[in-house]
Amino acid sequence: MSTKPAATAPRWRRKSTVVLGTVLLGAAAFGTTTQTWLDVVLPQAAVETGDIAVAGNEAATAVTAFAVVALAAALAASIAGKVARWIIAAVLLVAGIGIATASLSVITDPAQGAAGAVGKAIGVSGSAGAEITLTAMPYLAAAAGAMIALAAVWLVAASRTWAASRRYAAQPATGAAAKEASTQPPIDEIDSWDRFTKGEDPTNFR
Repeated sequence: MSTKPAATAPRWRRKSTVVLGTVLLGAAAFGTTTQTWLDVVLPQAAVETGDIAVAGNEAATAVTAFAVVALAAALAASIAGKVARWIIAAVLLVAGIGIATASLSVITDPAQGAAGAVGKAIGVSGSAGAEITLTAMPYLAAAAGAMIALAAVWLVAASRTWAASRRYAAQPATGAAAKEASTQPPIDEIDSWDRFTKGEDPTNFR
């Protein structure tokens, strides 16, 4: 009589797939901040200087910070328990929205994003008279932010079938350890504190 192999979880629900996918999204958002977001052509009457290439970490510093948070949260999801995964999902949601919002602010107001770099170049705050051109990077960052927010929902949906991590799970005591534990009287937090303040080991009942 043949037996059917045990059903495996769909690929999209596997822990490795979710964690790797979210890490890649966070890395993509972070990677955009190292690239040019704004090309600025200064007015010739201002100063004799070349054009300015404004990187994402200058135009939208919040994107870098949120991307790092998303990366850390994605990695933490690989060892987190059930309750912790809900917290991580909330962190990912906030990080994704933050990345998308900060990116869109540069897209809608590139002059504001370039103001700091222009101020350093000509010594005057603001970018009046400068010609500013957006690259594709802020759009990619906004898209990555939106997908990170969706990854939060993905994490919640997929992690329902994940088994608890055995590495960090408490193992039941066996043999002599179990017998010793069974003979120890229960204590409460007050008793433990009293023994601790007297310089005694609250876990030693001998």
